[in-house]
Amino acid sequence: MLVRGMVALVTAAMTAVVPAAASPSRGGELQKSLDGVAAIGALAEVRNGAQVWRGSSGVAELGTSRKVPVDGRFRAGSITKTFVATVVLQLVAEGRIRLDDSVERWLPGVVPNGENITVRQLLNHTSGLYDYKNTLPMPPNEEFYALQYRTWTASEQIERALAHPPVFDEPGTQYDYSNTNYLLVGEIIKKVTGRTYSDEIERRIIRPLGLHGTTMPRTSTRIPGPHPHGYVPKDGGQLDWTEMSPTLFGAGGDIISTTHDLNRFFSALLGGQLLPARLLQAMKTPGTETNAYGLGLSWHDTACHIRVYGNDGDALAYQAYSFSTADTRRQATVAVTPHLPTNPDDTVNTFLDKAFCS
Repeated sequence: MLVRGMVALVTAAMTAVVPAAASPSRGGELQKSLDGVAAIGALAEVRNGAQVWRGSSGVAELGTSRKVPVDGRFRAGSITKTFVATVVLQLVAEGRIRLDDSVERWLPGVVPNGENITVRQLLNHTSGLYDYKNTLPMPPNEEFYALQYRTWTASEQIERALAHPPVFDEPGTQYDYSNTNYLLVGEIIKKVTGRTYSDEIERRIIRPLGLHGTTMPRTSTRIPGPHPHGYVPKDGGQLDWTEMSPTLFGAGGDIISTTHDLNRFFSALLGGQLLPARLLQAMKTPGTETNAYGLGLSWHDTACHIRVYGNDGDALAYQAYSFSTADTRRQATVAVTPHLPTNPDDTVNTFLDKAFCS
């Protein structure tokens, strides 16, 4: 199969390359910038051609002086969506599904107006479906804390969302980010393949690319391997939320990964090793003219006007950001354990500008 052959070739090529370390001066600048990220802890990997810099900042666990492990694992949140979208586009390449298939075609009777909503519109968030996340209590609401170990099914979450009317009437005309879209995509993958989205991500992406620090947790509440602890706010302090049920996120955001693995994944994806050129281009095509989000892939322009592609993710106690230039020569992945309710986005963007513009 063409796509599988591509994966085998890129795996061999990537395994054979031993990257050179970044220059001491550049490493010092990146470390200083990472130290400026507003977070309990942070870790990053920056690539510029053969040069690689890895660093961490802050503490791995509150109340200790333990450093954040540079190879630490973290919940990558909505970066999961790029993996899920890649699986769908591989199925499109294989002729097993079409982007313009209706939701009703694959999930009959599940979604009101499903005959007028396409797989493409789920992937690019133009379906108009209500976001199930908005039906859930969030901290500091006391009901939230009872959900730490609750196991959810995609059907439950979808039903909660669909109890609300769509946020706009005509699918495909507007952009509105909704995690419900990707729960439905996960169910469609299972219908098409007979396997879960987690199985397909492992089979098609994680194992072929040798992403040894990346796991699909399913119902496991733990993060395997070295990792920083993550926290959510409670009673004016921070509550350890490292362990939690990833079913809260499902296909919209449950993946666990490392900075190294995410850079490797986006290098393979944007380098054309996971998808045919026409489908990679479709992934980069915005759903509407006013947003910078395609099929599970987003992009933005840095302060020095370099366009970078990738995604970011919010998994409550962890936030992750992974971006690459179109030619994959430059890459940067950052993961933070935020000191909520402080939002680290601006300070992470400053770090990304340093990574891509210096």
